[in-house]
Amino acid sequence: MFDFGFTELLVIGVVLLVVVGPERLPKVARTGGHLLGRLQRYVSDVKSDIQREMQLDELKKLQEQVQQQARELETSVKGQVSDAESGLRKAEQEMRATVGDVQQAAAPQSSATMRPVAGEATGPASPPQTAGNAASQQPVPADKP
Repeated sequence: MFDFGFTELLVIGVVLLVVVGPERLPKVARTGGHLLGRLQRYVSDVKSDIQREMQLDELKKLQEQVQQQARELETSVKGQVSDAESGLRKAEQEMRATVGDVQQAAAPQSSATMRPVAGEATGPASPPQTAGNAASQQPVPADKP
């Protein structure tokens, strides 16, 4: 804190011995030491408070930067999502229009192709199976050699 050399401290001690006297010198030195300790603790407390405030300010600035970047990222993502949604809506509309055109084009042709031909049967191709018919038509397993 202060730049005192050994000789300067020796001069201060001699002056203190002459002024205070040898009887009260230990008590004065003890009191001076306590006061010096309190002063050092006070200075260190002030330093630590200033350091904490500086760190708190730095953390607040860092937090603001992170929040700003998060907002920018959010707006960017929202913009890309809205672009993708509009592209999907456009594709959906185009597909619906194409399906509608195909259905309209197929509607006149389907009425002509849907008429039954004279030789085709409209009933089922094979008679329905009953329990007796189903048992007689099942394959019989071969014996194992």
